[in-house]
Amino acid sequence: MSDTTSPVPGYFERHIFFCLNERANGEACCAQQGAQAAFDHCKKRVKDAGLSGPGKVRVNKAGCLDRCAGGPVAVVYPEGTWYTYVDASDIDEIVESHLQNGQVVERLLTPPELGR
Repeated sequence: MSDTTSPVPGYFERHIFFCLNERANGEACCAQQGAQAAFDHCKKRVKDAGLSGPGKVRVNKAGCLDRCAGGPVAVVYPEGTWYTYVDASDIDEIVESHLQNGQVVERLLTPPELGR
């Protein structure tokens, strides 16, 4: 018999989604700001840290997340924490602080009012 007081874990503890959208009309977009390289770097760092797989972290590609003014952006769920990053060291900090230890990286938060 199962214990009904224990929470049922999700398949992944956290997801991080990277906007990789590229706009054909020349408008600003995350793809123009190194989003693919950041995604690749994050995926490698998560794997190297032993954080990937069921019950752990999943690194996902996303289309437009509609926060272009803050781009490039990534969002971590289930918390719904939005990040703006500049380089690989920012991604390292998100992986080590948030994805591994559950601590939000305050300095990289996307301002809440920034949309498209």
